[in-house]
Amino acid sequence: MAVIEVNGLTRAFRTYKKQPGFAGAVKGLFRRQYEQTLAVNEVSFKIEPGEFVGFLGPNGAGKTTTLKMLAGLLYPTSGSAKVLGFTPWERDDGYRRQFALVLGQKNQLWWDLPARESLELNAKIYGIPKDRFERTVGELTELLNVKEKLNVNVRELSLGERMKMELIASLLHQPKVLFLDEPTIGLDVISQKTVRQFLRRHNEEQKTTILLTSHYMADIQELCQRVIIIDHGKLFFDGKLSEIVDRFADFKFVSIQCDKANEVSAENLARYGEVVEKTAGSITLKVKRDRVITTCKALLDELPVSDIDIQEVPIEDVIRQIFAR
Repeated sequence: MAVIEVNGLTRAFRTYKKQPGFAGAVKGLFRRQYEQTLAVNEVSFKIEPGEFVGFLGPNGAGKTTTLKMLAGLLYPTSGSAKVLGFTPWERDDGYRRQFALVLGQKNQLWWDLPARESLELNAKIYGIPKDRFERTVGELTELLNVKEKLNVNVRELSLGERMKMELIASLLHQPKVLFLDEPTIGLDVISQKTVRQFLRRHNEEQKTTILLTSHYMADIQELCQRVIIIDHGKLFFDGKLSEIVDRFADFKFVSIQCDKANEVSAENLARYGEVVEKTAGSITLKVKRDRVITTCKALLDELPVSDIDIQEVPIEDVIRQIFAR
């Protein structure tokens, strides 16, 4: 049985279109113009227990809006959703105790209090026993290397330390479903790596179902085997991360080491594929996927090749092309 089941989920926003200038403001008092924006447009998908799914899309695609509906913060315009058997926007207490939402640009910790006091408040809200609280906080702060920062005011923590504390706060009650919206935004490389390792380990050990949005493809590649891509509010792709390259990049890069690379004419190279780079000792070609084997054989037969390498298009480039379209 799917943990998250979304069917035709739609969310429309009506915004006031103000005319410029003082005259426009006066007109707006008597006759207002509105326009409707479909932030999420009939999105449907299912997520099984324990899955770690990447939720991708360009800015304004509807990712955060979808997460907020699944967390019960927004009501949909139409469609339905079930998470752990609950309808999120009904805000049933039984549901709220089984999920957590982490927004990378929003704080849930009290800014002027030490992180520990905010965690203790969360423990009281969720009815977590003292011994279990101490054990859980000890384990999580140890894993995220912030144990010595528990008694530091949140405002004095670095961005990376604060984000780690946010994760700890969201996991105190051991949720079955975790929604993560840009959890590594603004973090340095080391902090990003620490958070990714922690999330992977938590998913493997606790079997928590996680839906992750991120603009850092390193997050998605290291953590998610499946990705869902939405664009302009509509579902664009749902499948394995490895399938994105096969489906949306119809070529590969073929690089050869060749002592006489300079002597090979551009006209001759054009028979094999598009020349991407050419140096004194190497040539890189862009070759259609269905011609890679034939092209490699021809290169080995016709040129003094000392080494050959075949590479897929970097996933970041493929995603960038999808977003650009």
